[in-house]
Amino acid sequence: MLSDAAPGKVKIIHGDVLNFKMERAFPSHLRKTWDDGPPDVHIIGNLPFSVSTPLIIKWLEHVANRDGPFAYGRTQMTLTFQKEVAERLTASTGSRQRSRLSVMSQYLCTVHNCFTIPGCAFIPKPKVDVGVIHFTPLIKPQINQPFKLVEKVVQSIFQFKRKHCYRGVGVLFPEAQRLRSSERLMMLADVEPTMRPKELSITHFKNLCDVYREMCDEDPNLFSYNFREELRQQRLSRTVKGSSSSRSEEEEDWT
Repeated sequence: MLSDAAPGKVKIIHGDVLNFKMERAFPSHLRKTWDDGPPDVHIIGNLPFSVSTPLIIKWLEHVANRDGPFAYGRTQMTLTFQKEVAERLTASTGSRQRSRLSVMSQYLCTVHNCFTIPGCAFIPKPKVDVGVIHFTPLIKPQINQPFKLVEKVVQSIFQFKRKHCYRGVGVLFPEAQRLRSSERLMMLADVEPTMRPKELSITHFKNLCDVYREMCDEDPNLFSYNFREELRQQRLSRTVKGSSSSRSEEEEDWT
């Protein structure tokens, strides 16, 4: 119906937006250098709530790497999100809605909450209102580190959103060196350990990422460390020891 309504002006592609190669979707003459203004390419989407968060994280990684739809330059995006997610994306330092999404989007883009669409405007009507968010990639990101490193630091800290930030910083390091390395990271980054994650500014996160990068350069195995995997191994070890102890007791009973 859309194609019929605009013959020759609309190209309809059926597919999964999470896997679609958008860098092939537009003519090459639309490309601009990163320092120029945004190109004549604009991503506009009424996103399903189920894919909106993984999709914006995927596109933010493309912004950081300047590939995908951002191979054309600082491509702008205007996207819909569940109102609560929209508030997180635009939340300022110290606000109740401050989250991982706030930091990951704002260190790479200017993020603006355009307006809210009431749920009753949609058919079928969702249970929540919808926020319309506009993204313009920054010429220079506020944190000059690889996206995956920034994501790991930010995600670790917000993992314990209601705790002091040193709790989240700690899970970046193996248990054997956790206390010493956490203290070193926070001291060199000039971050007060008793601050809450929502109180940390982009500058705080920049300092944390820069120092963590230096520590990863010193220890090539550090970045691949996974806190949850270490916990899993510890639980597995305790289970194995417990089973061995039970077998020993059974053998004593038999003898």
